[in-house]
Amino acid sequence: MLISQKMRTLAPELDPLRLGTGWKLEDLAKPQIFVESTFGDSHPGSGHLDKLVEAACRGIADAGGHGARYFCTDMCDGESQGTDGINYSLASREMIANMIEIQANATPFDGAVYLASCDKGMPGNLMGMARVNVPAVMVTGGTMSAGPELLTLEQLGMYSAKYERGEIDEEKLTWAKCNACPSCGACSFIGTASTMQIMAEAMGLTLPGSALMPATSPDLIQYAYESGKKSVELALKGLKPTDIVTLDSLENAILVHAAISGSTNTLLHLPAIAHEYGIEIDGDTFDRLHRGAHYLLDLRPAGRWPAEFFYYAGGVPAIMEEIMDVLHLDVMTVTGKTLGENLADLKANGFYERCQKWLDAANEKYGIHLTREDIIRSYDNAIGTDGSVAILKGNLAPEGAVIKHTACPKEMFQAVLRARPFDSEEDCIDAVLHHKVEPGDAVFIRYEGPQGSGMPEMFYTSEAISSDKELGRSIALITDGRFSGASTGPVIGHCSPEAQAGGPIALVEEGDLIQIDVPGRILAIVGVKGERKTPEEIDAILAERKKAWKPKPRKYKRGTLRLFSEHAVSPMKGAYLDFQD
Repeated sequence: MLISQKMRTLAPELDPLRLGTGWKLEDLAKPQIFVESTFGDSHPGSGHLDKLVEAACRGIADAGGHGARYFCTDMCDGESQGTDGINYSLASREMIANMIEIQANATPFDGAVYLASCDKGMPGNLMGMARVNVPAVMVTGGTMSAGPELLTLEQLGMYSAKYERGEIDEEKLTWAKCNACPSCGACSFIGTASTMQIMAEAMGLTLPGSALMPATSPDLIQYAYESGKKSVELALKGLKPTDIVTLDSLENAILVHAAISGSTNTLLHLPAIAHEYGIEIDGDTFDRLHRGAHYLLDLRPAGRWPAEFFYYAGGVPAIMEEIMDVLHLDVMTVTGKTLGENLADLKANGFYERCQKWLDAANEKYGIHLTREDIIRSYDNAIGTDGSVAILKGNLAPEGAVIKHTACPKEMFQAVLRARPFDSEEDCIDAVLHHKVEPGDAVFIRYEGPQGSGMPEMFYTSEAISSDKELGRSIALITDGRFSGASTGPVIGHCSPEAQAGGPIALVEEGDLIQIDVPGRILAIVGVKGERKTPEEIDAILAERKKAWKPKPRKYKRGTLRLFSEHAVSPMKGAYLDFQD
């Protein structure tokens, strides 16, 4: 007996309440499908999801089921940048997962369709999917179109920094603001939203080839419809997310992450998702799998082209075809087939030929002449051969810190810099924009980790540095906060343990010498007041500083951010909420 039908026998009020909601009498005996989305007027990535929800519900109905729509709208990091609103961003992931758990488990369903597009909506839904653990399909909301001159939103930070420095006038800044988001969908670069859409497919939780399609494409509506049909099939078969998400499927996702130069925020989200399945991965897992991995995707922010070209070049399947030799092809997926079988089916059913037609149309639209390999390189013609992120460790970050080295100037791969610590982003960005920092500085922003302020993004500061022709190649930004998936430049985040927890980053003083060694995976304090010291001397100095250190008073005394700051684990473990003693 389906769980929904068992529930009807236990709760006599259930049927009349659903009839009052608008269900028909015949709907009550059908497989009941939970349709959860982040639809709302919060931002372009969620504003169009109602259309996909309706397509999914049509598919459910045509397959003999009944879909019930539920909503938990996400926030927009871009709209919150530069304000305290961004402090809610990472915490919102946990709250979305919590709400999905509540909604789905309060009235059990036989299956589910989850629809989201963006930074915290995607991982929040993937975490919620694990907690509910009924047969389910993920539908990703796709990417927005590029604007004129192939303008995309991540360039706004650069335009803003140039305006602050007097390099462009207000008219040019206004032009960029008015043209950077010309349609619905996630921002058109391989930021966190795009990366997490790709991760969902790489784990086997979406229909093959559906991740990060152009949000305005009729193909996306069709994929949502087919996903609705598939959810009924899965409900009847009983194939659950826990049958699909395994260590092998997570390793596949990380290998795809390396190939696309994915967002560093993935190092927060995949471990948190894995934790919901009882699987522990961390920054070291990423570092291990990225070493020697081939980086293939020439899309922004590390590459040249907007994200809408991802689908035109063949999307996730095309990436997987190039790295097939390192993937676990025997993992199960939502199709009821293995990953290897899915890839073979796509080749046989004309998927790549359809993508080529879209690429031809885009070339004509934008007046360019791109081939598939201009977007997704072949394995033997990789952009890089050491993945895209590295985990740095040392006496400054004993648990680790992350750098996206594919977006970092080579000049900063090995350097010894002078420490310039700031206890807030506001103070730091003022110093950067008004040239109060100099080449050779290691600029620190601390007390911005999960326990400090919720772990906001340091996007504007990173953009101010990377867009400065001199500073972008001569200083580094180090923080216990995190970065936008759009960030580029010499930026190191997730420094753990964080300052609020008494990590060594809290003990850094003006003039300390900071060693960065990306190939050697080192982030360490190697000197004091400009003078080199032995490791033993540094340890003794840090021990003395720790005796005099006191944590800052909690920034948030109540509400969501107090809950998050009190219970979030280390960024290297995923910054999920842990209520164990």
